Amino acid sequence: MPILYISRKAHFNAAHQLWIPELSEEENFEMFGKCANPNFHGHNFDLYVAVKGSPDPKTGLVMDLKILKKIINEQVVDQLDHQNLNKDVPWLSGIMPSIENIAVAMWQRIAPHLPENVTLHKITLWETQNNFVEYYGE
Repeated sequence: MPILYISRKAHFNAAHQLWIPELSEEENFEMFGKCANPNFHGHNFDLYVAVKGSPDPKTGLVMDLKILKKIINEQVVDQLDHQNLNKDVPWLSGIMPSIENIAVAMWQRIAPHLPENVTLHKITLWETQNNFVEYYGE
């Protein structure tokens, strides 16, 4: 059976601040620039979730994309959309909400909910038109 990769895109809006409390304001702005804004800043995030598996001989599907959409929404998007990632999301509590850390946390939330014959392959999280992260679960 061939292994195929299918993806689902989701979108959400959220605010965050990149800030290390042990550093001075000057050091934080030196390191993070505008992302250290004390009043936070927002992004229109695009999330791509890629899964892999063999198509079911009967349906021809690796996975029903409606089910993947439901998992992504319930485990990630509904909890992040229009939230402050530093303050409002319990599963991001205590970590710097960089796109790198957010992608890893998303993986941990999505992977356990996939059907038995499907594996999470990649999380791609776009923060801006120019900045994105890809995570393969490694």
